[in-house]
Amino acid sequence: MKDFEISALPEERVSFSRDLFSVPVIVAALGYFVDIYDLILFSIVRVQSLKSIGLAGQDILDKGIFLLNMQMAGMLLGGILWGILGDKRGRVKILFGSIFLYSIANIANGFVDSIQSYAVWRFIAGIGLAGELGAGVTLVLETLPKHSRGYGTMIVATVGVTGAILANYIAKYFDWRMAYFIGGGLGMLLLIMRISVYESGMYKQIEERDISRGNLSMLFTNKKRFFKYMNSILIGLPIWFCVGILITFSPEFAKTMNISGTINAGEAVMFCYIGLVFGDFISGFLSQYFQSRKKIVLMFLVISSISIALYFMLHGASSSLFYLSCGIIGFAVGYWAIFITIAAEQFGTNIRATVASTVPNFIRGTVIPITFLFQFAKKYFGILNAGAIVGALCMLIAFYALYRLEETFHKDLNYIEE
Repeated sequence: MKDFEISALPEERVSFSRDLFSVPVIVAALGYFVDIYDLILFSIVRVQSLKSIGLAGQDILDKGIFLLNMQMAGMLLGGILWGILGDKRGRVKILFGSIFLYSIANIANGFVDSIQSYAVWRFIAGIGLAGELGAGVTLVLETLPKHSRGYGTMIVATVGVTGAILANYIAKYFDWRMAYFIGGGLGMLLLIMRISVYESGMYKQIEERDISRGNLSMLFTNKKRFFKYMNSILIGLPIWFCVGILITFSPEFAKTMNISGTINAGEAVMFCYIGLVFGDFISGFLSQYFQSRKKIVLMFLVISSISIALYFMLHGASSSLFYLSCGIIGFAVGYWAIFITIAAEQFGTNIRATVASTVPNFIRGTVIPITFLFQFAKKYFGILNAGAIVGALCMLIAFYALYRLEETFHKDLNYIEE
């Protein structure tokens, strides 16, 4: 009997509902909501904010890429920092430590008046943003029973990505500085919920034992663990190629493709994340229905390949069709919840938070080499061909990485890595 068919007994329905609407799931989902709000807000207000501090023309693209890379560099560092601390000090402490840091950085972003200060605070924001998702997903996976943990991460991801929709709405009706202030305020409000969250039982079982916890080197000193770790990261390449290149720089792509009307990056982000909401929900549900993570990720990688190809065939299309394409791309890369779940389920309790925090942030950090490769190729092949080449490379790597990973749907997570 498939896991979703739980309606036979009323007490099972009650237990299932209690699992999915437990405090850890709610707090992790809301934390990711604010996380995504801040993460995507820069892409939405990039042009407006850079013009406000005196930039124009090509500098808006070039400095925008620089600031995006500073944010992603912070996330790379933060992913390592929060992941190790999550295994050494506990999931709950890290969950709220990261929320506090990115909330402060969000508020500070509203006061910047130069590229230098903007870069510093995007870097600090990146460090803070790196911890919430990994700690939240780890807490949910270790708190919920096996039959419902996939639904738990589905809710976290689905609720979380709607933060991008709110970010676009806020940026449309408020000044970019106020949009940052609002994001910081939302994070501070979320901290109040800390008192209701309890630590993972699996983590408590090993907390007082003499076990190596949060040891990042364990991922690199064992060949099998290393390749499992790298493949867990690489299956997410298409997600951040699409969001970091095709959507973030959609105005530039649209101009080259002679799209009728003006394309706004905020609108492109909003449509992409509306698609992501549905993609995350459906991919999470299907992974439970078919009791397989790998099959559903494969399906979404195929859809992603098709949606990217369609994006580059929009020459002369209307702005409405272009935004629809952004939504389709968002749906296609909406396997983020399964992506994090697969990574976390691959490893033992003593390094699970390290993996769950570093994997999503390392894949976000791949925006740096992806944008570098994109800019390099753009000099020789033009923006459209460069985008197509980089996109094809990301897809091929993701397909191979998925092929090399093991299925984890039925895996018991209560074990440690030796």
